[in-house]
Amino acid sequence: MPSAEMIKYASNAFMATKISFINEIANICERVGADVGTVASGMGYDPRIGAGFLRAGLGYGGSCFPKDTCSLVNIAGNVNYDFKLLKSVVEINQMQRLLPIERLLYWFGDLSGKTIVLLGLAFKPGTDDTRESPAFELASRLKGMGAEIKATDPIVHRLPAGQDIITVIPDPYDALRGADAAILITEWEQFIKLDWNYAASIMRSQYVFDGRNVLNRRELMNAGMTVANFGSNSPNLLVR
Repeated sequence: MPSAEMIKYASNAFMATKISFINEIANICERVGADVGTVASGMGYDPRIGAGFLRAGLGYGGSCFPKDTCSLVNIAGNVNYDFKLLKSVVEINQMQRLLPIERLLYWFGDLSGKTIVLLGLAFKPGTDDTRESPAFELASRLKGMGAEIKATDPIVHRLPAGQDIITVIPDPYDALRGADAAILITEWEQFIKLDWNYAASIMRSQYVFDGRNVLNRRELMNAGMTVANFGSNSPNLLVR
């Protein structure tokens, strides 16, 4: 294998590792009363570490990180090397995107008949690329538990093939009307700046899971929302 090709695989795998690492730190922070945002900020000041890719959330997606991490694991396996570290990175990423379900079950107990709104379908803002977005696995798991799934995204209005379990509603307020809970999937500016007082008034139940740790928690709580995110110093409710 040319070194240039290995550079690409190794670089993307390293950035994915930072993401999974900070997500694991977030899960520990919940258990010890620390705040992962403060921890990540402090780590980022160290030039040996750097601040890039140290933000807790639903994990990585898109076309590069998932493909290149799995490819590098397979490349290692083909030469009889067990890349345990990178296997863990992939496993952590898969587990992380399902943690909101645990919080929903804590809130509601039974999800049958509940309407859950996914705020965002793209794997990151600024694109209509939905490849490896956590939205679809979450939707599939929630649908299997009896929930109705709606989604809204500023530029993704058509679903990939096989994802007809999701009802796409372009206007976020129309999507939230009558909903029991919302999960922020993509940190679009439009979602960060939602009128949460109005949103709370039209939802059936006022629950929000901030899957990207970008929402103003105090603002949402003042609007009457019950809010959860990753790695905050609120009491731990996300025990695996």
